[in-house]
Formats: sequence, structure tokens, C-alpha cells
Amino acid sequence: MSYVIKGDTGDWEVVVGLEIHAQVISKAKLFSGAPTDFGAGPNTQVSFIDAGMPGMLPVINEVCVQQAVRTGLGLKAKINNLSVFARKNYFYADLPQGYQISQYELPIVGEGEVVLDMPDGSTRTIGIERLHLEQDAGKSIHDMSPSKTFIDLNRSGVALMEIVSKPDMRSPEEVGLYLRKVRSILRYLETCDGNMDEGSMRCDANVSVRPVGETDLRTRCEIKNVNSVRFVMQAIEYEAKRHVDVYENGGEIKQETRLYDSNKGETRPMRSKEFAHDYRYFPDPDLLPLEFDDAFVAGIKADLPELPDDKKERFINDYGLTAYDAGVLVAEKENALYFEEVANGRDAKQAANWVITNLFGVLNKQGVGVSESPVSAKNLGRLIDLMADNTISGRLAKDVFEIMVETGKDPDTIVEERGLKQITDTGPIEAAIDKIMADNPDKVADYRGGKDKLIGWFVGQVMQATQGKANPGVCSEILKRKLTP
Repeated sequence: MSYVIKGDTGDWEVVVGLEIHAQVISKAKLFSGAPTDFGAGPNTQVSFIDAGMPGMLPVINEVCVQQAVRTGLGLKAKINNLSVFARKNYFYADLPQGYQISQYELPIVGEGEVVLDMPDGSTRTIGIERLHLEQDAGKSIHDMSPSKTFIDLNRSGVALMEIVSKPDMRSPEEVGLYLRKVRSILRYLETCDGNMDEGSMRCDANVSVRPVGETDLRTRCEIKNVNSVRFVMQAIEYEAKRHVDVYENGGEIKQETRLYDSNKGETRPMRSKEFAHDYRYFPDPDLLPLEFDDAFVAGIKADLPELPDDKKERFINDYGLTAYDAGVLVAEKENALYFEEVANGRDAKQAANWVITNLFGVLNKQGVGVSESPVSAKNLGRLIDLMADNTISGRLAKDVFEIMVETGKDPDTIVEERGLKQITDTGPIEAAIDKIMADNPDKVADYRGGKDKLIGWFVGQVMQATQGKANPGVCSEILKRKLTP
């Protein structure tokens, strides 16, 4: 996807790498048995370990290790049978231990890749550098008092997977596609719920620019903790243009950490390299190296679900869908399951059209997901059946669908209650056609004079006269017979 910033001195290319912090789905934290439920009262899910009490020793949660390996396999990445936990030392009020247990030189997952489906039908492969496990810090709340900061340690010790990409992205749009694809994979794997608004998936973006054609990487700035795909894209666009302006005015970019202000649509400095932390990593003396054999990995691999790329390929091959339609349907696991239930034993292309165009249109307008759909997959499938057996026409089906959305009723009940069955009896249709022909002799003469396309006008008039209940096929056949001199 070509994205070039036009500067006064020439064209510039943006270079982006992302660090995604994904909260692991697990009932307990990474090194303690404290629960991880979202929305609990402040400081109600804190063990002695999470609070940094002296003498408390961490014990690794095997489920979190399995989830990290599972995610690595989903990212087509190398799984490292030996990894080491390290202490990342810094001091902040929401980090009671004075260090964060993370992984540094030897992460649990190595290089992998994510394939993006581009709007023009092509694909782009983005490299994964690594995935490592680490514990989250607590949360500092600055807006509850004018003079005090409040600390909630519920999040302290929660397991995070940090997924680090290579600097392979070249536009805000690619970044958006990458974030959505990674989130989709995590949700399919059920290793992270991907809810950015709840903070269970956050993102740091490393941004730099260089003249088009240059291959060396220039100084980057890191935009920290952005919590929506849209804001990440906006932040990168702003930051890239800021870099171009600095370079073109003869300045130098300082390597620094910045925050994105979504209200102002701009980034601002958080800390510069001179004051950045020297984390003084060293292996955690309380935790042995993490070792597992190939059988452990093979057991997890055997239990992997069908992932978005494989599902998309199957939808194209088995259902005859276009790559675009298949891509839309597999983006969210729930959407794919819904579609398959609708398509089961029916015309898959018709099912896809109804799900993508009609259903998703309604859900987008209502701002809800398919799990909250007012129309069940069973009922939408039944609506398609009613069209297939000529009980209702395609035009009537749209009316029935609207009533299904409003009432939640099944289509059979709606058709029965409102008398919407299609007229297939030729008598009433012939009577309507005879009247329309008698009322429009000029149109009849034009048709017989060679204006064949007027057949559509006549069909429309019959449908209007029968409140859309006439069978269009029967109607068209009778019209052609009666209009032919």
C-alpha cells in the first residue's frame, strides 16, 4: 500500500514497527493465584506477591505458558524450548516490587509472520521479531484528586504477551490491518480477548521516516500505550509528518518516548533518551529457566483451531466465495460461525450476501456484534429458504428482514401474520397484467416496436399492483406471452 509524504525537499517513506501488549486469558495471574476478572473493585484482586511483600516467591502459571506457545504457533513463529525470565528494574508507584518480571535475551517465542490482506487483493507479510511473557504493572489514577495519585494493583502481575513486529509497515493503513489481523488471530486462539477499550490489548508504535529509496533506518520515536486501532493510525500519521517537518527544517529527531493526545490529534514528549530508564536486566534469581520439550509444543499444536487464513481459504474453495467476501466473514470468529450456520445446506453466495450486506449493515448501525444480533442465524437461514421455495420474493424478503430486526420474530410467523406469501396463482397476476396493458397502450406499442427493456417497467408495475407479492418469474413469463403480438 503506497503511502508517501510529499515534502518540500522530496518524497518521504514512513517506517513503523509495533509492540502489542496482549493480556493473556487465564483465571490467575502469571506468578500468583490472584484472579484476573475485569471490572472488580480497586485492590480486591491482589496477592502478597502482586503487592511486592518481602519474602514472597513467584510460581509460574502453566496455563499462561501454554497460551504464549499457542499464540506463537498461531503467528507461525519459532517456539523456544528454553527461555529465561529477567528482572526489568525501574521504580514507579504502580510497580510495588521495584522491578517487572519479563523476558529479555531469551524469549519464549522467536521469529514469525502475519499475512495482511490488502484492499487491492494482494497480500503483505509482516515479520514478527519475538513474543515474550511478562507481568503487567498496576494502574495509576491521576484524576480522582487534585493533589494525590491513587494506585490500583488489580492489574499488577497479570500475564501479558508482548508481540514485537519487525519495522515492516509502511503506512497507517497497513498498521490498522496488522492490528486487526493480530487481534483476530488472538481471538480465534482464545489467548487474548483483544478488547482495546478495556486495556487488555494495548500498543506501542515505533515510528521513523526516510527519503523514498533510502534503505537505512533513521532515528525512531516510540508512541506509548495507544488503546484503539483508529488512534494508532492517527498517531502514526501525525508523528511521521512531524519527523518530515523537522528534517526539512534542518533539525534532528531525538529518540524519545511520546504520548498521543486523541483530543488534540497530536503526540507530545513523555521522556527523552537522556532520561530514559536503564532497566539493568538480569535473570530473575527466584525463577529457574523455563524449559519444555517438543511433545509439550506438539500437544498444544494438535489442539489449535482453524485460524483466519485457513478458514478464508476454505470459504473460497468450498463455498465459492470471493476473496473479499471470505476475508470479511472470517475477520471475527463469531461472524464466521454465524455465516456457516446460515450457509449450511443453502446457496452459500446468497447466504454471504445477506450476512455481509443486510445483517452487518444493521449491526453496524446498532453498534453491536453478531452475538447480540436481533436476527439469529437459524432465522436468517429460514428466510433464505422461504425465497428458495417461492413462498416470498426477494423484494418481500427485505421487508420481512426489517420486521425480523424490529421484532426478533421468525420469518414464517411474520409471513403468516402479515399475509406476505407470494402469489404464484396465475389468475390474479394475469388480471393485474391485463389492467396495466389496458391502461398503458403506448408502452405496449413501444415494447412491440422493439423496446424490449420495457419488460422491466411492466414487471415493476405488476409488483406494485400486487404489493410485491407476485412471483417475478411467473410475472415475467406471462408478460412476455401477452406482450408478444
